[in-house]
Amino acid sequence: MAGETTGRTAVVPFRQFVLKVHSRCNLACTYCYIYAGPDRSWRTRPPTVPAATVRQTARRIAEHARAHRLRAVRIDLHGGEPLLTGPGPLLDQAAAVRAALPAGCTADFGVQTNGTLLTADIIDTLGATGFRLGLSVDGGTPGLNRRRVDHAGRPSWPAVSRAAGLLHDRPGVFAGILCTIDITADPAEVYGSLRALDPPMLDFLLPHANWSSPPPATSGRGPRTPYGDWLCTVFDLWWDGGPGPRVRVFTEILGLLLGRPSSSEAVGLSPVVAVIVDTDGAIEQVDSLKSAYEGAAATGLDVFHHTFDQALAHPGMVARRTGRDGLGDRCRGCALVEVCGGGNYAHRYRADGTGFRNPSVYCADLERLIRHIAARLKAETTPN
Repeated sequence: MAGETTGRTAVVPFRQFVLKVHSRCNLACTYCYIYAGPDRSWRTRPPTVPAATVRQTARRIAEHARAHRLRAVRIDLHGGEPLLTGPGPLLDQAAAVRAALPAGCTADFGVQTNGTLLTADIIDTLGATGFRLGLSVDGGTPGLNRRRVDHAGRPSWPAVSRAAGLLHDRPGVFAGILCTIDITADPAEVYGSLRALDPPMLDFLLPHANWSSPPPATSGRGPRTPYGDWLCTVFDLWWDGGPGPRVRVFTEILGLLLGRPSSSEAVGLSPVVAVIVDTDGAIEQVDSLKSAYEGAAATGLDVFHHTFDQALAHPGMVARRTGRDGLGDRCRGCALVEVCGGGNYAHRYRADGTGFRNPSVYCADLERLIRHIAARLKAETTPN
């Protein structure tokens, strides 16, 4: 049942299921950790998910929902680029899940897209069946999206800008924007250009990196906390700028500072509630782990032979669900551990035998950001 315990460890069920519907992408972003990273497992997987795999995945989700008496689940259709299938298969996949779920359990559906294939008809068709669409983009100008090109090196921005306009005109369908930070881009320009697109939500993502494969601009030259400084600049613009989009990384940190649980794997100690099903039916941990090494996200399980409860018991899943106990000594003794949570699990990896029991490679940046937000919050809430 939801919240049941085994020994002293609470069993927290999966509530978010990320279904890979297409394992290829029509873009070749220069920083992509899937297609330009160390894990090449996508090459051996079906380009599109077979209908039989969808049906079996739907049965497994329903089984999990029934076992844990879940009243709602979130289903995210991802890729590669999920819209390479066209909207029809996405509708079929949603219908399969809805038909399988037990009475009293609802499903919210989302699609994360690079926007290049979006049309008004696709948005309206998916929106009419309850889908919400998220857009991946690096900024609101052509120059800020110079890293997002197709396989021939052509810019994606003309198509993406049209998609942003179409989503802006359909606010009930627009879920928000994901933006991977480019440390060489001016933070004020990035934030201002994205805010101008008027999304309901923004999330700024640290580039997937680790101690053995460090992020850009951390070679020892320049500021000690370049990503923290970048995010602090954006935070001040957001905090002082009046009504605007919710910025997830900021609202997560503010909530944690106020004693609320986290809902993001980027910060906080709340257990991870998401699981991946790839196009061949493989059950995997979150994709970000693929930035560490070949097979880091693999569990050896699949929806044809294993349940999601078996996935919950997988050592890799357990390691990411034990909160403070799953952290290294340095993190456990840190004053910010309840807020930082050690940072994104993938960013802790070091290929020296310590694995993921390290602070985040962005440790100093996260401390810079958290302390800055805490200071702004204290100044705002302390009586004069």
